[in-house]
Amino acid sequence: MTFAVVSTTGHQGKSLIVDSGRETINVHDASGQLLGSMSWGALIERVLVSGEDARFAHCRAQPRAPLALKIRYTTSEGKQFDSLTGGIGGGGLFIESGAPLSPGTELTVEFALPDRPGDKLKAKAKVAWVRNKPERYLLFPGMGIQFVELDKKVQEQLVGLVEALNRSRNPS
Repeated sequence: MTFAVVSTTGHQGKSLIVDSGRETINVHDASGQLLGSMSWGALIERVLVSGEDARFAHCRAQPRAPLALKIRYTTSEGKQFDSLTGGIGGGGLFIESGAPLSPGTELTVEFALPDRPGDKLKAKAKVAWVRNKPERYLLFPGMGIQFVELDKKVQEQLVGLVEALNRSRNPS
């Protein structure tokens, strides 16, 4: 099956040819010359592991900063897990996990900020997205968590922490 590229900026005139027998997608230029090919498996893997942070950045109302914190999270069925965060923001955080929970799973998360280790903060949250495999040896598997109930004062503390961390990492 052939699909002409007509409106994607910079690629008009190219075509995508779906070869279901070989399970590939081939890209051809306007003259029919093969420019490249990708297996369905490679395409699926790329979609599943390619930059979940980037894919969901447009959805965030608050910036994030990389930060490792101990976190305990509990499912609505009462199962408890301990892990580390890979990043945090006023709207959510990333939990490193070799067995991430399914998107939509509701959780209660409990953690402490570095400047107040004895002060446990709690929030209701849900799994927004998952990364099932490590990506390029740089990004751990785990899950992006979105806060659904968070005390306004706690959110302000998180936003202040993220701003301070980002300032210290990017002095200008």
